[in-house]
Amino acid sequence: MPSTFFGLNIAYSGLLASNAAQNTTANNIANVETKGYSRQQVKQQAANALRVFQTYGCAGAGVETLAIEQIRDEFYDFRYWNNNAKVGEYDQKQYYMTMIEDYFEDSSLSPGFKTIFDQMMITGLQELLKDPHNATAKSQFLGYASSLADYFNNMAGNMQKLQKDVNQELKLKVDELNSLAGEIATLNKQINTIELTGVKANELRDRRALLIDQLSEIVDVDVSEIPIQDANNPDRVTGANRFMIKIAGGQVLVDGSEFNGLECRARETYEKVNQTDIDGLYEVYWENGQQFNLYNAAMGGALRGLVQMRDGNNSENFQGLIVGTGTKNGGLNDTVTIEVGREYLQDLNKCNLSDHGGIINLGNQEFYYDSWEYSISYDDKGDPVYRYTFTLSADPALNARRLTNDRVGKNATIGASVAYQGIPYYMSQMNEWLRTFSQKFNDIMKSGYDSNGMQGTQMFTADHATDTEQYDFPDEGRYDRYYGKTRQEALKDFVEETYDRLLGEKYEELYQAKLEEVKQDPTEAEISERQTQLENEYRAKNPDKTITDEQREEFKAQAEAELKDKARKTAEKTAKKYADDEIKNYTDQIREDAQKQAEADFPETGITVGVGDDSYYRMTAYNFAILAAMELDPSRMANRYSQGDGVEQNDLLNDLKLLVTDKTRMSFRGCSASEFLQCILSDVALNSQRAGTFYQSFKDVAGTIDTQRISISGVDEDEEAVSLVKYQHGYNLACQMIKTLSEMYDRLILETGV
Repeated sequence: MPSTFFGLNIAYSGLLASNAAQNTTANNIANVETKGYSRQQVKQQAANALRVFQTYGCAGAGVETLAIEQIRDEFYDFRYWNNNAKVGEYDQKQYYMTMIEDYFEDSSLSPGFKTIFDQMMITGLQELLKDPHNATAKSQFLGYASSLADYFNNMAGNMQKLQKDVNQELKLKVDELNSLAGEIATLNKQINTIELTGVKANELRDRRALLIDQLSEIVDVDVSEIPIQDANNPDRVTGANRFMIKIAGGQVLVDGSEFNGLECRARETYEKVNQTDIDGLYEVYWENGQQFNLYNAAMGGALRGLVQMRDGNNSENFQGLIVGTGTKNGGLNDTVTIEVGREYLQDLNKCNLSDHGGIINLGNQEFYYDSWEYSISYDDKGDPVYRYTFTLSADPALNARRLTNDRVGKNATIGASVAYQGIPYYMSQMNEWLRTFSQKFNDIMKSGYDSNGMQGTQMFTADHATDTEQYDFPDEGRYDRYYGKTRQEALKDFVEETYDRLLGEKYEELYQAKLEEVKQDPTEAEISERQTQLENEYRAKNPDKTITDEQREEFKAQAEAELKDKARKTAEKTAKKYADDEIKNYTDQIREDAQKQAEADFPETGITVGVGDDSYYRMTAYNFAILAAMELDPSRMANRYSQGDGVEQNDLLNDLKLLVTDKTRMSFRGCSASEFLQCILSDVALNSQRAGTFYQSFKDVAGTIDTQRISISGVDEDEEAVSLVKYQHGYNLACQMIKTLSEMYDRLILETGV
């Protein structure tokens, strides 16, 4: 039978169990406001019964307190971490897309593109149409044009500053990720050290879960915990676990007490991807030197959002097929020719390739290139073929191996295809509009004459980056004359351009010859007669005054100027009428000459434009400018097509006006020139709204999951109050049992049979 004092042991076990439960309840109440704390409870079970060899068989031995366990459902943790990665991603996108939306704002408080463009092409042009020769109207128009240039310069500066901010935040997130990973690895070691003794490290596990909450907002996480077995005795429970965190689609960040850190390395100038990128964009590497793929489709969290904002190109990265290799500079440099089929690569106005060299992937092998050339040629059918030829670096420190012919037929890429409209996309859109608009605008300006009878010149240009000079954009680099056209179409346009030029030259020849023939200076008698008229008019207005010799000279000069101007206008009118009539007799011959000359001059091999040539590719929103010579002398702005027309002629200005709304003269994404802002804002607004909607949606889901998680693991004050009373009653009953047993033992020991 059991010991006489067996009941006292049973009561004592109940006292210990109630005391442990009370202490655990007190700990829960104390941590009711502690973030990440999981409610704990005492795990109890009935002690093994004793065999007493009586009719009732076994006697209960009280209660055993096995462990203090945290109440936590890992299912909700995993759901929260998966969802939190989306919260982090869209939080970044929402913030930065809102900033871009603010940059493109056009309101009375913050004038944007539409306001400034309308001031130039509507308000300024209307005033100029009224009096094309008026210097004030031309100065005003140039002022509006300068405001447009300032607008794009500022927009480019803001976008580059924004890219710099995103880049810096990317580094901060990587540093934060390293800090969290290091702390989690340390906690893993501490948890295993404690749990090897058979005790659960509840508080440390809570701290680790809280850190993973923070980590999951930065990058997607895949968490696993595997029990560690004794290799010599697989059935023995060691109590230790192998805790692993994988990120970005399965890359190990934390493995037990070890973690793989990440580091940021700034790109060199010759490693730029986009023409519009700022210097020093970060690439991320593991500490062992292997590159961390920032463009991994499986990556999530704030890192994904930041990378897509910083490098998002709407999947418009360079990609093509290698069709040839070669050498240049006496075999010092290797070259590779790549044929491209995507429209955004065929049109150099849309090109955003780096102008400082970069890294090109040729058949899964990376090479550094120094420069590139763009070419349009024609196949046997006369259809255009678009190619880029890259000159690879001869520096063995950059390219340790030479290019071989086995690359032909393989794919070539530069940069990553980032399916998001980030900063590079909007910069590229601005550049495309500026290049297209400037080409069309300058063509009209250069085809006419200014008020002084001088050949028109371009108005929009771009500043050099390293000096005070500006780009000339000669016809030799005008790739837009061939883009999108078959050989026959390009030749036809070439013939028309040649015809217009020869016709203009012949017209000018006829006009100038006739002008010289009919031009007559006023005679001295005519000058004297007009001088007398001016003097008489003066005497009539000023009867009390006499005319001095100095005044007579002034009246003579005035009379001579008036008569010469009148004679000039009469001669110009006569010469123009003559040229208008006579030019009709030469059109057939000029057409024939134009056909022959165009066919002789037309480049059969197409056109080749180098990255360093003076082409419109060199124009960006950052260096867009007004021709300095025209700003100094607004009279150089052309307003008429024919030199023989009077200074009041405005036919050229009317064509400029049509450039605003006529999509046949200029088209941007299927819209007119004035609809640039609508096109861009539609992208910005859609992305901003999408980011805001998804952020709020995933934030709400996170709140719902967290509520479910807290409902299980959180501390409920009312529930703990009930538990406190319950365990108090249990403790009191155990004490009462001990008191009762003590009285029994007193009677038994002190008052029985002695």
